[in-house]
Amino acid sequence: MIVPLARAVSEHVHDGATVALEGFTHLIPFAAGHEIIRQQRRELTLIRMTPDVVYDQMIGMGTASKLIFSWGGNPGVGSLHRFRDAVENGWPRPLEIDEHSHAGMAARYTAGASGLPFAVLRGYRGSDLAVRSDTIADVQCPFTAEVLAAVPAINPDVTIVHAQRADRAGNVQMWGIVGVQKEAVMAAGRVIVTVEEVVDVLDPVPGAVVLPAWVLSAVCVVPNGSHPSYAAGYSTRDNAFYSAWDDISRDRETFTAWMEQHVLESARV
Repeated sequence: MIVPLARAVSEHVHDGATVALEGFTHLIPFAAGHEIIRQQRRELTLIRMTPDVVYDQMIGMGTASKLIFSWGGNPGVGSLHRFRDAVENGWPRPLEIDEHSHAGMAARYTAGASGLPFAVLRGYRGSDLAVRSDTIADVQCPFTAEVLAAVPAINPDVTIVHAQRADRAGNVQMWGIVGVQKEAVMAAGRVIVTVEEVVDVLDPVPGAVVLPAWVLSAVCVVPNGSHPSYAAGYSTRDNAFYSAWDDISRDRETFTAWMEQHVLESARV
């Protein structure tokens, strides 16, 4: 259950898989994304609410052939230049996109976690997203005849999240701003969780979510594994990095050189 990150990625993330790396504002699993890059996974369908710098890096290194997402950007700074280059110019490879709203993505994960084929919401009524995606359809309520939007469930092959800690049995505890991690975990076929530390007892924390060991495939101890995002109670957000990334990622050669030095040549547990 508690294994090195390189082993977890090797065993559970395969070429052509659908992979969700979730975390909202903090607890973003950067270390796991870097390990996927180092292991040169290809043809992945990446799934994420608010894809930010970690997906910019993965897309720029050629891991992805498709992105299912809601809102993409470098938070507080601007565009994701590697993402834009892939969509607009096909570099380093063409990228298919399926864009949804936050509510639509959350509903899709919830349907997947609930074992349902699709979710229903009002959020797309009047939006042009419906005409741009084949994963948004009209459905009529059988009770009121109201026309609503339907979106298919998301069931990733692998979901990867970062959390604050795990106990020695492999139960995981996370707290702070929690987005759709629980739903993304419950919807997945396999689950990898990186954590800041392993403890003997998971002391109660207000608002904490506990992911039981029986739903997880691997737990990996990776201190600071969410950098440059943060883990509440353990680290702070590296705002300077997000600002610097805008210049690093604008140019293909500068980006590639940075990734070679800071990711490909870097060893993590």
